[in-house]
Amino acid sequence: MTAPITAPPPVTDDALLGGRVKLLQPAAGYRVAIDPVLLAAAVPATATDTVLDLGCGVGGAALCLAARVAGCRVTGIEAQRDLVRLAAENAARNGVADRVAIMAGDIRTPPRLEPGSFAHVMANPPYMEADAASPSPIASKAAATVETGADLAVWVRFALAMTRPRGSVTFIHRADRLEHLLAQFAGRAGAIVMLPLWPGAGKPAKRVIVQARKDVATPTRLLPGLILHEADGRFSAAADAVLRDAVVLDLT
Repeated sequence: MTAPITAPPPVTDDALLGGRVKLLQPAAGYRVAIDPVLLAAAVPATATDTVLDLGCGVGGAALCLAARVAGCRVTGIEAQRDLVRLAAENAARNGVADRVAIMAGDIRTPPRLEPGSFAHVMANPPYMEADAASPSPIASKAAATVETGADLAVWVRFALAMTRPRGSVTFIHRADRLEHLLAQFAGRAGAIVMLPLWPGAGKPAKRVIVQARKDVATPTRLLPGLILHEADGRFSAAADAVLRDAVVLDLT
């Protein structure tokens, strides 16, 4: 008996960085918002660097980084096969398939990569702990937003293992889990920099970018942060420059 042919899920054709990056992504489920764009903007990559993107999804962060830093090479790891396919297609559509490679794999059972070989590692991991979450009924969105099998400790441990000495690891995460994230870096990395992302002036941060250096012992720093929105809901000028004009988020 011939197996029925299953149609691929519908996708939308979107854009990031003011149209610099074209992005196919599922119409339903987890969809790229501003977090991957902000994450990529904070990675201090240069034209000769190699970067690893953990849980790259459809390639939002990887493609934004490749668009901002000509010459850098990005490898993305993604566990969901349909997203791997879309990410590879997105790399080709954006003309960077020679610099952005997408690999199927899970950080618990990763593809063959040389430990300590990346100048920078970035991650936008699931934000919610499994025992404190109400997962989406859409399986792909649940996998992207809820820790299942690999908790924050596993993500940080793998990121540091893949980073070369003095290389950087950059995470974007929920501000209310900051202490858990910092605890994973304790004794393993230093020169930690925290950049709060304020939804608006006078509002508590919901997201934070944390960057650390492997095998470095420089003290931790807390930066003033980035205000994302004006009172009327528009992006602030500083946020708009990052999100539309590919301006770097300087964490130095």
